[in-house]
Amino acid sequence: VQLVESGGGLVQAGGSLRLSCAASGVPPRPDYMAWYRQAPGNQRELVASIFSDGSTTYSNSVEGRFTVSRDKAKNMLYLEMTSLKPEDTSVYYCVTQISGAGYWGQGTQVTVSS
Repeated sequence: VQLVESGGGLVQAGGSLRLSCAASGVPPRPDYMAWYRQAPGNQRELVASIFSDGSTTYSNSVEGRFTVSRDKAKNMLYLEMTSLKPEDTSVYYCVTQISGAGYWGQGTQVTVSS
C-alpha cells in the first residue's frame, strides 16, 4: 500500500485548496480512508473519513467547510477545503485502514496566512 499526498501550499485566509492522495495497493472496499492533520505541538486530529458505503464524517472544526471524496476508478482520495482559517495550518496526512491495519502517507503542508 502506498499513499502519496499532493496539493498543499500557502493560501490566504478565506481561500481554498484541494488535497489529493494517490492510493496504490488499496482494495476497493478498505475499512475506511481518511484525512488527518497535525500541527507542531498539537495532537493529531482526524479531519474527515469516508467509508466503503460512501458515508462520510467530519470533525466539528471543519464541518461545512471541507469535503472528502473518493474516486475508486482512479484510486484517488480528495479533500476539498474552503473558507480556510489560519488554524487549519497543519501537515495533512492521507490514511487508510485495511483489515485493521493502518497505512499513512508522508503528508503535505498546508499553511493559511491571516
